[in-house]
Order: sequence, then structure tokens, then C-alpha cells
Amino acid sequence: MIRVLLVDDQELMRRGLRKLLEIEDGIEVVGEAADGWEALAAVPRSTPDVVLVDARMPRMDGVELTARLAAEHPRIAALVLSTFEEDAYIFGALRAGARGYLLKDCTPEELIAGIRKAYEGETVLDGPVATRLVAELRGWPRGPVSPFRGQELLSGRELEVARMIAVGATNREIAARLFITEGTVKNHVSSMLRKLGLRDRTQLALHLSGS
Repeated sequence: MIRVLLVDDQELMRRGLRKLLEIEDGIEVVGEAADGWEALAAVPRSTPDVVLVDARMPRMDGVELTARLAAEHPRIAALVLSTFEEDAYIFGALRAGARGYLLKDCTPEELIAGIRKAYEGETVLDGPVATRLVAELRGWPRGPVSPFRGQELLSGRELEVARMIAVGATNREIAARLFITEGTVKNHVSSMLRKLGLRDRTQLALHLSGS
């Protein structure tokens, strides 16, 4: 049973979502909240697996809520459901740790499938959102990093992380673009430091740049 918490400042939207989800086998709506603060208060008593988050809400919006959930309740999958396609919300939510971003004009079938995928750990992106993300990624380096000492010791994923560190990306940016958690990025960085015999991230960035 997938336990879902609904977070939206519009009561009509919450009621509609509840009616839609309650008839689905394997999904249980365990609570509702009108903003981020109410959602954080509801999490301990409702113990959701997936939090369906509106992007724009009073007091605490969906991006901030997603970041708080990622930091305080990392096992919970945050899935944003919004009417807004602005880059600030899309990339802000993904960078904050959202498992996906859907628009409210998606079909009921797409929403239900998105909840199930988010629960399983998959990334969920609406068509227009995926298009924007691809456009954003095209601005990031995709080729191999310049050769450096010890490169052959690193795994393929570590080389991807190294490529982004070399151009100054933060752990959060790396996590959002590779669809992994910040904790996983930190683990890759620690592994690279150990393999290359370096002390810290600054030394790693210098090493990758050939300085």
C-alpha cells in the first residue's frame, strides 16, 4: 500500500485528488495539508511514502518543503504537482530533491503512474518539464574531462561526478542533473578522494583542472 500525503493550498484540489486516489488499488491517502508547515507537522503522524506537493503555496512553498523533506525525511518521495512551468519552480524542486514534477493538466492515469514510479524510486517528469530539463542539461559538459593522474582508478559514475566538479557544480546541482541523492554524490566524492589520495574537495577540483 502506497501512503500518500496531499499538500495543496486549494481545498477543492485536495478533495478532488483524494476522490481520485481513494478508488485506486494499492494507494491510500493518509492526510492533507494546506502548506509546507502543515505538511511537516503531518508527516510524523501520517507516515507517508509519497508527498504530492503543490509548487506555489503560502508560508512555505513546494520547493522549500521538498528541501526540508529531503533533509529530514529522506525516505519519503516528494512529487510536485503544479500549474506552473517556470524554471525557478521546476529546477528548484528537482535540485531540492523532488522525485519528479508533473503539471496539473496531466491525465489521472499519468498522475497515478507517477505516484507509483516515485514510490519505486524512479524519476517522474511531465513532457514539457522533460523538454526544459534537456535544454538545461545541454548547457552542461557532456564530454570526457581532461586527462588527469589516476583517472583510470575511477568508475564511470565517478567520472560523471568529476566532470561536473571540474566546472564548479555543487553537490545539489550534481544530484539534480544525475538524478541521484546528495548523499550519493558525497559518497562518490569521498571515494574519489580516497582513490586519488587527496584530502578534500578543493584539492580534488584543482587535481581535475590540472592545477
